[in-house]
Amino acid sequence: MNQILSSTDHRPWPLPKSSWVMTQRWNDLLFAHWPLPAAELSHLLPEGLAVDTFDGSAWVGVVPFWMDEVRFRALPPIPGASRFPELNLRTYVLDRHTNQPGVYFFSLDAANPFAVGTARMFFHLPYYWARMKIDRGEGQEVRYSSERLLNRPANFRARYRSLGQPCVKGGLESFLTERYALFTVRRGELVRVNIHHLPWPLELAEAEFEANDLPRAHGIRLPDTKPLLQYSRELVVYIWAAEPLPSLAKRHAAAPVPAPGA
Repeated sequence: MNQILSSTDHRPWPLPKSSWVMTQRWNDLLFAHWPLPAAELSHLLPEGLAVDTFDGSAWVGVVPFWMDEVRFRALPPIPGASRFPELNLRTYVLDRHTNQPGVYFFSLDAANPFAVGTARMFFHLPYYWARMKIDRGEGQEVRYSSERLLNRPANFRARYRSLGQPCVKGGLESFLTERYALFTVRRGELVRVNIHHLPWPLELAEAEFEANDLPRAHGIRLPDTKPLLQYSRELVVYIWAAEPLPSLAKRHAAAPVPAPGA
């Protein structure tokens, strides 16, 4: 733990001064990303966020994995809620006021109803309860399935595996994965959740998708192109409490008034 929290040279801004509130380990994670015109996503974002682009394109990610070692700070693991699959649909954004980059989640599906309720309550994230299953195939292939049980039906079924070759660091790969904040909405106001982890240990991957209803369930139409695929075996993550950001009205009021003739 101390080694991870003391390794901060790769971060684009310092760790928060407050203490982290939760830690998790993410396992057998697949990043599947598709490029889209920014205009197709901007209307889906809350006020205060702008689409972040790379080489003129926005990117939508579908990310299946399973997590374990889930616990709150100073508390033991919660029985039955410290290990479960998760599947998220995300894009990449900028805070319009500070230009700080981060992640915006359209949805997060999880197989544990307690975890869904806790994440909605404490982090104000759009979690959904789903029936999920992970199996191992030949050659360490991951077989992943998810069926959302309530609200906006969405199914996901895929098989994926690492190719055993590290990804080249930098460029698009870093743009998509090296993010240290996420944004969401609490009672109509924009909030930020800071996170920390070591740089992603990414490997080249291949995948076959049998069903992928998540984007369509949230008003997103993926292009008919192959996704960019990356795999990570495991990563430990620390999460801070959600913190409110000034409303746009307050931000405008706080902005300096130009001098006459400026």
